[in-house]
Amino acid sequence: MPLTPTRDLMAAAVAGESGQGAFNVLHLETVEGLIAGAEAAGLPLILQISENCVAYHGGLEPIARATLAAAEAAAVPIAVHLDHAQDEALALAAVDLGFGSVMYDGAHLPYAQNVEVTRRVADYAHARGVYVEAELGEVGGKDGAHAPGVLTDPGEAADFVAATGVDALAVAVGSSHAMTERSAELNLERIAELRQRLDVPLVLHGSSGVPDAALVRGIAAGMRKINVSTHLNGFFTRAVREFLAENSDVVDSRKYLAAGRSALVPEVSRLLRLFGQKP
Repeated sequence: MPLTPTRDLMAAAVAGESGQGAFNVLHLETVEGLIAGAEAAGLPLILQISENCVAYHGGLEPIARATLAAAEAAAVPIAVHLDHAQDEALALAAVDLGFGSVMYDGAHLPYAQNVEVTRRVADYAHARGVYVEAELGEVGGKDGAHAPGVLTDPGEAADFVAATGVDALAVAVGSSHAMTERSAELNLERIAELRQRLDVPLVLHGSSGVPDAALVRGIAAGMRKINVSTHLNGFFTRAVREFLAENSDVVDSRKYLAAGRSALVPEVSRLLRLFGQKP
């Protein structure tokens, strides 16, 4: 089916008070596994290409065009999003390539400069019908303003959204990037405060470190876009390790990458269904 605008998927999540899964692309095998999982669940998905992923592939266009083509061939609604771009030019390039949304991450900049650049990206994207996500301060795992234990201030967040015109905001509410153990605790009171103060959907980064039950509670409290990467990477990597341990003579990389790709499918389906549950 045609590529689905991120705006449409987010509007549906807001209307249904549910969580929309947004899962990160590493390479074509993850694209295929993530889409297969969404198709198995019969649910929409946002595919995310990060700035790190772009660097790994030596530029945006090869991985972007492959991901966009796969999304257009999917049997369920798929949107494509640029995640955590600190390079303004990269965000604009993703808009021009046809991404449904971009996240400009100016959290490393002084507040006034973050507002200025984010506003500029939002103006460019909105003129072309593209949805924009931003982050105020850094979510944990990056040793920044939002290190673990530090929470997004609702008043500052409201001012930032008003000043930039963004469509969604990633907030610090207890999660942390790149966690391999699911032990993070979300601050449900702060999520509720942010939901009350902001008129844009809230985005949860670092969801890999949050247990299932806490994710469901966080969605009920107001989180709408749920980003997952490290957790799913673990399924892929463990399957590859197991395949190679059992088939030490295999040299065709397609065989072990296929095992990783297949391992994504059931967990992607499970997570997408989980995010639609009520506590």
